[in-house]
Amino acid sequence: MTTHTATTPSYDQLPIIDLSAADRGPRARALLHAQLHSAAHDVGFFQLVGHGVTRGETDALLTAMRAFFALPEADRLALDNVNSPHFRGYTRTGDERTGGARDWRDQLDIGAERPARVPGPGEPPYWWLQGPNQWPAALPGLRTAALAWIDRLSGVAERLLRELLTAIGAPAGFYDPVFGARAHPHLKLVRYPGSADDGADQGVGAHKDYGFLTLLLQDAVGGLQVQREDGRFHDVPPIEGAFVVNLGELLEVATNGYLLATNHRVVSPPGATERFSVPFFHNPRLDARIEPLPFPHASEAPGATTDPSNPLYAQYGYNELKGKLRAHPLVAERHHASLLTPA
Repeated sequence: MTTHTATTPSYDQLPIIDLSAADRGPRARALLHAQLHSAAHDVGFFQLVGHGVTRGETDALLTAMRAFFALPEADRLALDNVNSPHFRGYTRTGDERTGGARDWRDQLDIGAERPARVPGPGEPPYWWLQGPNQWPAALPGLRTAALAWIDRLSGVAERLLRELLTAIGAPAGFYDPVFGARAHPHLKLVRYPGSADDGADQGVGAHKDYGFLTLLLQDAVGGLQVQREDGRFHDVPPIEGAFVVNLGELLEVATNGYLLATNHRVVSPPGATERFSVPFFHNPRLDARIEPLPFPHASEAPGATTDPSNPLYAQYGYNELKGKLRAHPLVAERHHASLLTPA
């Protein structure tokens, strides 16, 4: 009997990258760069360990998050994002859309804490995305924990991006100027309550993220799926203490498709099982223009993905505004009807 060795890739787990290898000498750092290069070019997703975020820091955020979702519904709805022209606040289950279909989750959207900026005549409408967050009066600790998390993960993502650019032979600090003090980070506190009442299992529909990097803290329940080279969606088993990292559309565009922004989705947990997740989006300034990245593999780049239903913009703010208007139709209709394209 002949035994055939499978030549298809194993999809049991994403590549695992240890960021602390950057501090362990030239050989360890060179291996880190080889692994990062492969993961970002071939998959667009990986699990990040060795990032330095402690269990205590993580527990502080998760404790505050669980306390928020344990509040009476009236307290959560007092922060309804329909009241915010900046798309900040609470979204009740089923009110967000991906691919035109409802996502079966509720969430709190948080960004950098800044005063509202109402665009003046001739100013880009994406300035609507800057503004204050909405916080529950009953949980003052949530504001502290969430803003501390944004600061902490901004630092991790900044370091990771510099190592990634180095890994593909680009200048490490090439994109430093588009971040800095006016960067536009975004944090979601998300609960998936289990299966929808109509049997649909779309926790969140298939999509790509529209910034630079996403660092996701997921619990042990699972449900995240990533589209791999075979075109199918594969489960991402949770790893204790790891962040699931994926590249956003800006890095795909900046490298002309050499680095991958990959479709991913969440399948609702079965029955009444709750799943909690905390995605952090490392985004540049709203007015940042994303210049093409100079790197030695540019001639091998296949070109960025084109999708007529999802045009990509070089100026980041337009990219995010496009996504927010589509994902949050109730906010868009109440505050930004003039920005909506007639059907």
